[in-house]
Amino acid sequence: MVCLGNICRSPLAHGILQHKVDQLGLNAQIDSAGTNGFHNGELPDSRSMEIALTKGIDISYQRSRQIKRSDLANYDLIYVMDSSNYNNVLRLANSEQEKNKIIMIMNELEPGRNINVPDPYYGGEEGFKNVYEMLDKATDKIIEKYL
Repeated sequence: MVCLGNICRSPLAHGILQHKVDQLGLNAQIDSAGTNGFHNGELPDSRSMEIALTKGIDISYQRSRQIKRSDLANYDLIYVMDSSNYNNVLRLANSEQEKNKIIMIMNELEPGRNINVPDPYYGGEEGFKNVYEMLDKATDKIIEKYL
């Protein structure tokens, strides 16, 4: 799961999917990262942690990190939150196989529409609720499709 700073959207996506995988007893390795390293080592945004906790999901174990080139080799799928993140991660890919791993997360729900998950950082509480709902639906589809 990849967004810009790895403090709002991608930690939520990571936590939501990890929670569902754990609840279902599935085997999957899930992680998140940002395309920049501005927040390396930081906790997720407190508002992301709060909305997750209201749904019974603790994401306080996560720490922000920047995506590495090796992530494209080590993971089967790289979900990005918006077109800017998509283009930034695409530049890291060294092969068509790696490029094909990079998917805008909302395309799981609405293929080919390239809908961005909005950055909730400046959107207040409602922005975080909206992002949670979008990612909850997208991760349901990921479970259904891949796991």
